[in-house]
Amino acid sequence: MKIVIAGIGEMGSHLAQMLSGNGHDITVVDAEPKALADVASLADVITVEGDTTTFAVLRKASVRKCDLFIAVHPVENDNILSAIMAKQLGAKKVIARIDNNEYLEPNNKEMFINMGIDYLFYPERIAAEEVISLLGHTSTTEFVDFSGGRLSLVVFRLAPNSPLIGRELSSFTVQEDSIYRTVAISRDGKTIIPHGTDSYMADDMLYIIARHDSLSEVLSLSGNGDVEIKNMMILGGSRIGVQIAQAMQESVNIKLIDYNADKAYRLAEQLEKTLIINEDGRNTEAMMEEGLSNMDAFVAVTGRSETNILTAMLAKRMGAKKVIAEVENLNYINLADSVGVDTIINKKLVSASNIFRFTMDTDVLAIKCLTGSDAEVMEFIVKPNSPATKSPIKELGFPADATIGGIVRGDKVFIASGTTQISAYDRVVVFAMPSAIAKVGDYFN
Repeated sequence: MKIVIAGIGEMGSHLAQMLSGNGHDITVVDAEPKALADVASLADVITVEGDTTTFAVLRKASVRKCDLFIAVHPVENDNILSAIMAKQLGAKKVIARIDNNEYLEPNNKEMFINMGIDYLFYPERIAAEEVISLLGHTSTTEFVDFSGGRLSLVVFRLAPNSPLIGRELSSFTVQEDSIYRTVAISRDGKTIIPHGTDSYMADDMLYIIARHDSLSEVLSLSGNGDVEIKNMMILGGSRIGVQIAQAMQESVNIKLIDYNADKAYRLAEQLEKTLIINEDGRNTEAMMEEGLSNMDAFVAVTGRSETNILTAMLAKRMGAKKVIAEVENLNYINLADSVGVDTIINKKLVSASNIFRFTMDTDVLAIKCLTGSDAEVMEFIVKPNSPATKSPIKELGFPADATIGGIVRGDKVFIASGTTQISAYDRVVVFAMPSAIAKVGDYFN
């Protein structure tokens, strides 16, 4: 697929690296020569220097021949304008990053579609929605619903008191009436597709596909109980922090901390049921005075990954039951995980999940790029006469670095086993490592 990425900030650079690694023909366009040189040193891309809101530059980037145009400038208006221009020049599909909730309202969204923009995405809103979902399942580090919630991916770390510790996977025979399947284990920084002889160990990160009606039973296996969120502290009056507060302030006691006095006053007018405190979140004594140790949840979403990691680590140590940190520097994710941050949010990864499905040849309903792993979870619609319908799963020759977790067929939900026969129009949830992503789609196409 020929893809043009307009805007090479952090998100554009991440998308270029991710998509070029999947065999796509990538052209990146930006007015900054250094940004182009940096991304060219990291990924196999063609670079075009210039303003993406001009026809000359878009023509130079061969936009008329591209299958997908992705506008991810930091400036919203540049994205909207360049996406509209790209569509008029012949781009087959165009996507634009925005930072305005108003544009996503149904009537307004339809106007953008009429102007030629196929998809709008707002990274901060997606990240906020992910945090809110996780706060409803506090024993997990990631939680994703598929097929309208009938199947879920749950990710959790095994506590020492988990009933799974020491048991081999072969002791859990997966049948179609099973309630869950372990599709991957992350251990010592490596993610593996487990086999029957593998055993569960304390501190393992498990990736499990589960039926919705069995979630509470599956989550109890972690050894970590769910926490009811009554009191929450948010560090950072960022767009993510504000959207979390707006969504939860009716049902949760929220304190939002921001060091900028002017912003704190504006937030106090905007968030009527949230207590806004003008304070530096790195001031340990001040945070303790504001009741940090009594918080059910602490969410750090300032613009600095280092601040978010350090304050989340402090909150955990001081007694906060669930801590979540926004970590935009991908190099810091493993560090944050190792120092006790329960859940990590990254705007680049949540946005990549929304964009990646547009690059697949097969019908993909959803893709989730996982934070603690290079792997991805995808939901496919099986086409008639596709290879997956020809034999039971164990005879398909499915890639070893991928596994089928669950299947939804009408009103029926199955956890996949070796004898399961996939049918046309089934919805199939697949966990895949990067080396298998390009292959698995062919089975359902």
